[in-house]
Amino acid sequence: MYKKPIIIFEGIEGSGKTTHIRNVSKFLKKKKIKYICLREPGGNKNSELLRKIILNKKSNFHYFSDLLLYLAARNENINKIIKKNYKRKVILIDRFVDSTVAYQHYGMGIDLKIIKLLNKYLTKDIEIDFTFLNIVSIKNLKRRLKSRSNLNKYDKFKDTFYNKVQNGFLKLAKNKKNYFIINTNKNIEANRKEILTKVNKLIFY
Repeated sequence: MYKKPIIIFEGIEGSGKTTHIRNVSKFLKKKKIKYICLREPGGNKNSELLRKIILNKKSNFHYFSDLLLYLAARNENINKIIKKNYKRKVILIDRFVDSTVAYQHYGMGIDLKIIKLLNKYLTKDIEIDFTFLNIVSIKNLKRRLKSRSNLNKYDKFKDTFYNKVQNGFLKLAKNKKNYFIINTNKNIEANRKEILTKVNKLIFY
């Protein structure tokens, strides 16, 4: 027997979320644990269509329009994937509600009450069990982004924006027991072991 939590991976661009969630997926597969893995925006056919619109480097949507598009993509995931698998499988998500708060509130200045109200309506009875927050220095963020062949709209903000967003994430994580901060400036293998040790405790009785 094992638990079936929702585990979120948060962090700014270049913080290693995708790498770490891939490592956890491999771990679960090896242990023969039933799981699903989603990314935001994206995750299902409709959400992936919205992802292309949101992240297109030529898009110039108003910041509030961006918020609504992100929430629309999340709503598709919740109603078509997450609800069906909630408490039935381990659910791994690359970005979720706290990304909206960090980026759209702390980064772009949208009213926090509006964001919380909309997210509360979407998530309803769904509870997040654990969040890994990946933090990275701006120096390493820039270095990692340079190695990417395709950059999207959110890979091209100024340093001050990324600092505001990361500080926002750290405020969200403060004094929360179900948050674990990963310093991804450190050795990637050390990060991997640290995360898998925690995941093992989250899943197995």
